[in-house]
Amino acid sequence: MDLLRFFTAGNVDDGKSTLIGRLLYDSKSISTDIIETLTRQSKNANNETEIDLALLTDGLRAEREQGITIDVAYKFFSTTKRKFIIADTPGHIQYTRNMFTGASNADLAILLVDARNGVTDQTRRHSILSSILGIPYLLVCVNKMDMEDYSEEAFKQIQQQFLEFSDRLNLNEIQFIPVSALCGDNVVNTSQNMPWYKGPTLLSYLEEVDIKPAHEQQEARFQVQYVIRPQSNDLHDYRGFAGLVKSGLLKVGERVRVLPSNMESTLQRIEWNGAEVDEIGVNKPAVLHLSDDVDASRGSWIAASNKLPQSSKEFQATICWMDQQPLRAGQKFWLQHGSHRSKAAIKSIIDQIDIHTFEHTEGGETMQLNDICKVMIRTADEVHYDPYMINRSTGAFILIDDNTNNTVAAGTME
Repeated sequence: MDLLRFFTAGNVDDGKSTLIGRLLYDSKSISTDIIETLTRQSKNANNETEIDLALLTDGLRAEREQGITIDVAYKFFSTTKRKFIIADTPGHIQYTRNMFTGASNADLAILLVDARNGVTDQTRRHSILSSILGIPYLLVCVNKMDMEDYSEEAFKQIQQQFLEFSDRLNLNEIQFIPVSALCGDNVVNTSQNMPWYKGPTLLSYLEEVDIKPAHEQQEARFQVQYVIRPQSNDLHDYRGFAGLVKSGLLKVGERVRVLPSNMESTLQRIEWNGAEVDEIGVNKPAVLHLSDDVDASRGSWIAASNKLPQSSKEFQATICWMDQQPLRAGQKFWLQHGSHRSKAAIKSIIDQIDIHTFEHTEGGETMQLNDICKVMIRTADEVHYDPYMINRSTGAFILIDDNTNNTVAAGTME
């Protein structure tokens, strides 16, 4: 069954929590005991008999008030057609770093727009971040349509307003759905209050949006996590490379190259879930066996011989600075690229991206918390990667301060 990863973003009080709650509740993805708890909490909090759907995520706010930091909250649910992972990312500007990390692996972004307020600075900022991160699909939910008497004109005005702004952002596909999360219009069930809207509901769109082509177009990439060598009497010659297929498809019998050793071999056997298979696809853990004894260890890449990734000790990247302390001149890092780690340094800051206007300004000597900049990075070891806009699975990394061991930046390779 397909898995769709998406994140939600919007202004404060745009109804993001209610929308997630409505989606889970109306799709019958909430267990009976949780519904009973929500009913009791709703009565205690608001003296109401109806369930306050926002309470499904409001617990996170309560934890923040107690001083507990939650960067990105994830919720899981499924229907008969697809599995889903929702990344609930904070929308405030001070949490830009949180949205950057929560959205980096998403297939789709849901941007909430209040029907009364239209496109705001926050909407523009979230759209720009979606563009920077190359989110394949963007869904604009115009919420609180009940507050605008379900007006088709109000919906079309917001749609036109957003399209005029987003025209220069290079977004792939944009879908608009008018909803009322509070009343349940067009979330799971088709609204009877907006007969003028002929498109899908939120859930039906999430179930039907086609995410396969992006995976199929990517080249086969497998990163080694662990080398299995039992060296027992029964498995004396066993040597398998355990890891995850980051993208594409690997087949028994094809010629592959191991990086960084740059040695070629033939993919002899593939083990998955305790059995041998002829091929293995994206996001599946596997154990690969090669016909030759090649030099490979944790962090090594296995790829089709005729479709290799880029290799370099110096590359350009877009990074989001995540540390409370600003970037220091000469600061040293560990670059973590999947399971591969290398010493690294930021050679130069090329320019800074304004997340409100999408304009690029000349880079300085330092970076502050939540700054997004294009930089030149130099590493001690050769890094094997695909540009992030081509393959998001192999084009992302983090930087770790080698003194404090704090993750100070997340980045995408170009």
